[in-house]
Amino acid sequence: MAISPKILIYGCGNPGRQDDGLGVFVAERIEKWIKKENIEYVKTDCNYQLNIEDAAEMADKDIIVFVDASKEDLSDYLLTRVKPSNKLEFTTHSISPSYLLNLCNVIYNRSPEVYLLHIKGYKWDFMGEITEKAKRNLGKAYNFLKKFIISNKNGIKDRYFERI
Repeated sequence: MAISPKILIYGCGNPGRQDDGLGVFVAERIEKWIKKENIEYVKTDCNYQLNIEDAAEMADKDIIVFVDASKEDLSDYLLTRVKPSNKLEFTTHSISPSYLLNLCNVIYNRSPEVYLLHIKGYKWDFMGEITEKAKRNLGKAYNFLKKFIISNKNGIKDRYFERI
């Protein structure tokens, strides 16, 4: 019997800034789904931005998927693999997933599989509602993530970049 990997779904963004909250909204939906389905090998977390302390949360996981809204030229969503980097960049998210992965390697001697699920967003105003197009992308990304989680129940698969 295979042991299920420990998976962390980490939603990033600000739900008070329209589509910027897409990562948080997906993580919240996944949280409800894993509770309903009694899936114990998946945990969720959310925050406005990533912090150095998040490396500790990563250390005992096998797979981490950071979920964030994107201004990139995407049709709806895209999953990319994160590679470690010791380059500290100052962006809207104070710490990048690649820098956190590097910290996890250096501090905890752990190298989990790390991915970033980019979800196409359109508007970033304060106190506005999520756009209709972003809601559709959120639904597609959420369904993809559920399939991703189920497909990895018995161990890490090397087919993440396919649309399941």
